[in-house]
Parts: sequence; C-alpha cells; structure tokens
Amino acid sequence: MTNWVKATVVENICWHERLFSLRVKAPLDCFIAGQFTKLALEVGGERFTRAYSFVNSPDNSIHEFYYVTVEGGALSPQLALLSAGDSIDVAVQASGFFTLDEVPDGKELWLLSTGTAIGPYLSMLETPDLLQRFESIVLVHCVRHQQDLSYQAAIKSLENDYGNKLTYLPIVTRDAPQGMLSQRVPLAISNGELARRVQVALNPASSQVMICGNPAMVRDAKGALIELGFIKNLRRAPGNITVENYW
Repeated sequence: MTNWVKATVVENICWHERLFSLRVKAPLDCFIAGQFTKLALEVGGERFTRAYSFVNSPDNSIHEFYYVTVEGGALSPQLALLSAGDSIDVAVQASGFFTLDEVPDGKELWLLSTGTAIGPYLSMLETPDLLQRFESIVLVHCVRHQQDLSYQAAIKSLENDYGNKLTYLPIVTRDAPQGMLSQRVPLAISNGELARRVQVALNPASSQVMICGNPAMVRDAKGALIELGFIKNLRRAPGNITVENYW
C-alpha cells in the first residue's frame, strides 16, 4: 500500500511551453539517486497518479521532478498549472533499481538519455560515488529540438566539479546547429560516432553503459551495444548494459 504525504510546491520551472521542472518540499523517506516516486492530483473528482524520477540529489530537501506535458494527458497538464504554495500528493517511499549500486565497476561510464530521462543522471552526478568509481563519465542527452536541452547551468557546474572526468554530449535530431551531432543514439553507437565525438572508449572490456529514455531508443541502443560485444547487466549475471524504460 502506498503511503502519501502532502507536498508544498516551491517552484514550477517552465523551460518552454511543454517542458517543466516541479520543485516541492515534502518529508519523504531517503532515496537512492536514480530512483523514482509517485505524484498524484485530484482532477474533476478523479485521482490521477504517475511515477517521476528524482532530479535532486538524495541529500537535498527540495525534491525536483522533470516532466513534459502530454496533450490530452490527465495529469501532466495539471502539473504545469501548479505554482508556489500549491499542494500535491507525493508517495513517501521511493522505488526502482536504476541506481549506481546495480552497476559493476569499470573505467568508463556512459550515461545515455533521451528527453526528460536525463533527470536521474543529474541526481546521480550530484553524489560522490561517480567521481570515485570511474575514470571517465560521458553524459549523453538526445532531444528533438535545441530548446529541449535544459539544465545547462547545472550541467556546466557539474563539469566544473568533475574536471576532465565528465564529458557532456548533447544530441539534437531535428534542428541541430551546425557541427552538433544529430544522429539517433543507436546509430551513433553502431557507426562509432559517439565515441569519436568525445574521445572516450566505448568498449565492452572496460565500459559500463546506463540507458534511460524512450523504449525505442533503449531497445535499439541495447541492440547496437550487444552487436559490439556488450551484455545486459543482471543481478544474477553481471554485465555492462543497465537499462530503464522511462515510460
């Protein structure tokens, strides 16, 4: 049974007309970076819930959730209407196994994401574990339009904190500026462009890859990696591909 608590909205950041970050204050249980919880609102007398990953680090008391509004959706358009001081129900206990605890050691860590699925990686990058465990970390964020590349200030701050250990690679597939990578992630894996762009090894002998995003990207990227000799990471059989479908 889910235990719920009333959260108070601190801020609802509008990146553009369909992309938001909801920041709330709530007494939630401790969570691990990469996990998610549930948000709920009553709309027209009916209660709607949906799972959202934490963007904030586990030691931050302000909890942040990154979301896109879905046309005709029951919950996300209502979330976009919230403002500071409003209330929303949040599940107290977090869930999910898309965490660094589940990832074996390696030299290089690749964090592949599409759209709002960059959120759990931002939470992970705010923890000290990554800096200590891996020699190189590549954060890949693939979006359709350049305006979808949010959290740029936060990413810049992380790059400063990590020094040359962290490389950020944005990919825009529809209106990429000249010189920016515009291929889908699976193709960029297969043709070697992903590794060439950042000059970091993508090698089954030394690399760990986390994939989070739309199911088609996750499926195809996993397939491209398997073709290169990577294997899916399971608790009973450790490998080097750890995946999360983001909806």
